[in-house]
Amino acid sequence: MDLILFIIFAMFAVASALALIFQTHPVNSALSLIGVMVSLAVLYLLLGAEFIAAAQLVVYAGAIMVLFLFVIMLLNAGEERNPWKAPIMARLAAPVLLWLAACAVYVILGLPGYKSVSFGAFTAGGPKEIGMAIFTKYLLPFEVTSVLILIAIVGAMVLARKEID
Repeated sequence: MDLILFIIFAMFAVASALALIFQTHPVNSALSLIGVMVSLAVLYLLLGAEFIAAAQLVVYAGAIMVLFLFVIMLLNAGEERNPWKAPIMARLAAPVLLWLAACAVYVILGLPGYKSVSFGAFTAGGPKEIGMAIFTKYLLPFEVTSVLILIAIVGAMVLARKEID
């Protein structure tokens, strides 16, 4: 049952990611990103990392995506032009797609020393382990990320104010 759910939500994540890339309106892209984040949370849950799954839902699918949607709507971003009509993109698309498919087949069929995933075997996803990692080893990147988000909010407000004036 775990494998079936994993395949379903992995396919949903890939489909949402493709929708994210091919959408031309920024709000639709952000909503597709929410689909990716929710399916990733379910995949974390299937792997036995309950705390990481909850954090994925609350922090990323909830708060960060609300921030993204707020900034998109604040900037009043319209629909973008189709970037795939450029001639260089048309020539590069097929070889890059074939290369990525070959890499995926190589990883799926097995790397040397590859060990398959066993569902529920991950035990380092609890609140104690995550808290110790965030506030000891990863404190600086954690704080830098919060400062970058603050700078992005201020930048969006400055850009929106310039359009009004």
